Amino acid sequence: MSTSDHNHIETEELWKRALEQNLFPGDLIIEIGSFFLDSPYHSGTLETAGREKLEINLSAFDCMTFVETVLAAAHCTAAGTLTPRHFQKKLKYIRYRQGKIRGYASRLHYFTDWLRDNEQKKILKDVTSLLEGSSIRKTINFMTVHHHFYDALKNPKTFAEIQKVEKALSKETFCVIGKSQVARRKYAIQQGDVIAFATGQEGLDVAHVGFAVRQGKKLRLLHASSKAGAVVISPETISEYLKSHKDFTGILVARFSPAGNPMPPEA
Repeated sequence: MSTSDHNHIETEELWKRALEQNLFPGDLIIEIGSFFLDSPYHSGTLETAGREKLEINLSAFDCMTFVETVLAAAHCTAAGTLTPRHFQKKLKYIRYRQGKIRGYASRLHYFTDWLRDNEQKKILKDVTSLLEGSSIRKTINFMTVHHHFYDALKNPKTFAEIQKVEKALSKETFCVIGKSQVARRKYAIQQGDVIAFATGQEGLDVAHVGFAVRQGKKLRLLHASSKAGAVVISPETISEYLKSHKDFTGILVARFSPAGNPMPPEA
């Protein structure tokens, strides 16, 4: 578990504070996520050299590692098992296909793949269709087309494994609430829901992810922001944030499932 002593002290504080709370699921997500406010943004935290292993960094996040970290801590809290050991196991369970590390391609790199796998594990539920999202199909191939961004894809076997994942995803559909429809759906989005921003960029399904936060009548985004350089609550609403990004085409919404599936012993 690659955390510094400073991380460990912060983690103990998080464990204590979260366990003392008796919150509704969505409020628990925001309580834990808010613990990391102002933590620096850092891209590519999982793209390390060598054999694929679980990387844990509680000092800096990209948008996806922030979401995974908060979900893992929230699930452990809901189960009454928020200890460093259980957190490590839960994070691995969320981040990897079927919760098992079997090389670089076993990490759930694409959001729709991650969402489908974690819905099967009952970590969360995709509620986009319930909010009248529309099904779309898209060719997914960003990683292999832009393989020069990923050192691991220099390995022909790994490249072929990722390509196989992409081909399977390209045959699937996923639901998106269109850009023009989001404002009308905002009251059906709950505190702590995972909000993923679908993109029109070729080969990619989702470009950013965070959590919905209700502040009075406003629905904002708690996320690790590259623009702000930190974990922040967006000053604009989710609808405004969506409109400000021309490449974003809409949102996917997933809801935290506190119970989840019990992890297999090897997870």
